[in-house]
Amino acid sequence: MSENLFLKLLQERSHLIADGAMGTNLFERGLQSGDAPELWNIDHPDRVASVHQEFVDAGADIILTNSFGGNSFRLKLHDAQDRAYELAKAAAQVARAVADKAGRPVVVAGSIGPSGELFEPVGPVTFEQGKAAFAEQARGLIDGGADILWIETISSREESAAAVAGAAETGRPVVSTMTFDTVGRTMMGVTPADAYRHLIDLPTAPTAIGANCGLGATENVLSILGMREAIGPDAIMVAKANCGVPQFKNGAFTYTGTPELMADYARLARDSGARIVGGCCGTTGVVLKAIRDALDGYVPGEPPTMDQVVAKLGPLAGVTDKPAHGHSHGAGGDDGSDGGRRARRRRRD
Repeated sequence: MSENLFLKLLQERSHLIADGAMGTNLFERGLQSGDAPELWNIDHPDRVASVHQEFVDAGADIILTNSFGGNSFRLKLHDAQDRAYELAKAAAQVARAVADKAGRPVVVAGSIGPSGELFEPVGPVTFEQGKAAFAEQARGLIDGGADILWIETISSREESAAAVAGAAETGRPVVSTMTFDTVGRTMMGVTPADAYRHLIDLPTAPTAIGANCGLGATENVLSILGMREAIGPDAIMVAKANCGVPQFKNGAFTYTGTPELMADYARLARDSGARIVGGCCGTTGVVLKAIRDALDGYVPGEPPTMDQVVAKLGPLAGVTDKPAHGHSHGAGGDDGSDGGRRARRRRRD
């Protein structure tokens, strides 16, 4: 087998640019709330491809497939649980076609999101059941042309272990990111430092580990700083923040971030130790280009303090007083939402 493109680029470059939001941009192309984005890989592949193309044009080195909710657990909501492999393969084929005509190396990362289920010991799903579902999705993604598997937005140790184990069956590099949106922890109580230690100690450790989604850019950088407490000298960290803070208005989520804010975020993420930087919910091609431009030629500085992060990116969402610990976050938005958590469990917006 030839050298994996993702590993090759990590060896050659100081940093890589990951893409932005899939769901946000599919909504702009006609996706309706409650629809399964993964079905568009078959029904509207041209629209999915146009999102990938937007990010490639903006300078993405890594594009994530439209398969975030493509495991059998989530697809059961749409009576498509028997199509997990088919839809995953189609998602990778759409992204692969865009990457192959980019005229430069572009990594296709097979997106694997959460199951939406609770795992033992707090829920009914066993490790083996979860591993089998994630392995089925991973096989489809690799057979469709993905270079790597990219597990994202996971909240529990148990589910992350099952997802990594399932993805690792393909023999391809695995990236794993978790979401810290509940007072500096995941919904299941995992801190950034604990997440890193847990993932790096798995039988097949991910190649890169990081934080995605959550609340805003401030929280994401603080999560990366929290992981920094536990990292080894060769650690590769991923920062993929929402474009500002999610707010629910007029029946839809909007995001407070601007290209300028996300450019500041990108530099702070690099200062904090992230080698792979991109955007999550709300991130368009315009925003991703600002991230790319901000990091071209940028030499990372010292890790920022919490005060420096807040000064650049704004206060922690839903927090009026600074938390006592430097890596604590707010729990929700000012509009009474849960920071987009329910929407995020459905798709990567």
